Amino acid sequence: MNTSSLTHPARTGLSPRLWLCLAATWLIWGSTYLAIKWALVSLPPFLQMGSRFLVAGAALAGWMRWRGVPWPNRREWGHAAVVGALMLGGGMGGTATAEQTVGSGLVVAFIAVMPLLIAGLQLLWGERPARLECLGMACGLAGVLLLTQGQGFEASPAGLVAISVACACWALGSVLSQRVWPLAPGAMGFASEMLAGGAVLMALSLATGETWPQAVAPQAAWAWLYLVVFGSLLGFNAYMVLLAEAPAGLASSYSFVNPVIALLLGVGLAGETITAGEWQAAGVVLVGVVLLLTARARSAGR
Repeated sequence: MNTSSLTHPARTGLSPRLWLCLAATWLIWGSTYLAIKWALVSLPPFLQMGSRFLVAGAALAGWMRWRGVPWPNRREWGHAAVVGALMLGGGMGGTATAEQTVGSGLVVAFIAVMPLLIAGLQLLWGERPARLECLGMACGLAGVLLLTQGQGFEASPAGLVAISVACACWALGSVLSQRVWPLAPGAMGFASEMLAGGAVLMALSLATGETWPQAVAPQAAWAWLYLVVFGSLLGFNAYMVLLAEAPAGLASSYSFVNPVIALLLGVGLAGETITAGEWQAAGVVLVGVVLLLTARARSAGR
């Protein structure tokens, strides 16, 4: 696939399928962080995420089997187990854990560093960043360091550790799914990852002694359902399509749209408080991400 068509859509045209996938990761994922926060009212983090991905994975796998798509083979299940454990077990589990003590807007602002982590990991495969990319990574790192000095993360060292682990796991899983351990083709591969990752999350829930609720508040139930349908079946599958068919920079471009949406929703709907310094730090992170993606677009267009 010609990557220039992905980085210069206005001139050569981006396929409607990829446009929809981008919209899902940009807009839907920006709202899921607040939904995670609301679901935490009744559902602890690992249980919330594990049940979410098991249900979504089972629904997608069932649909694909009904259409005659075969199950992944043993090797592909092994890949799904590793990638699912990293991206869902560590990535999504860590995100939900962080949101217990840190506002959803700050969490997603921290997650904006994801393209910088992915660019760093790509060095292992000989993809050296250009000067503009280095500037973007330095700017993003500076923004994250400023963000961790804000009231939100200073008040919750455990939340800072959780979101740091989540970002590292998600970035590593994303790169490995492209480079080393590809999933089964198409939606069945995504379903296998959700099933494997969901199983890991449920095991973590049991291992950490999470209390499973006897009743779920209506707000938490609706938030959980939103996460299953929109966050997992639509948003997560859209991201995996982008990973498989688009450059890593474009696939991770959600990271500079999500913070804006999440910050606004957190303040407007959840009454979260963001200090002026935290707003500025988030802005520095976003500048770094934009520089990185601009550099990737230029190199792809040559």
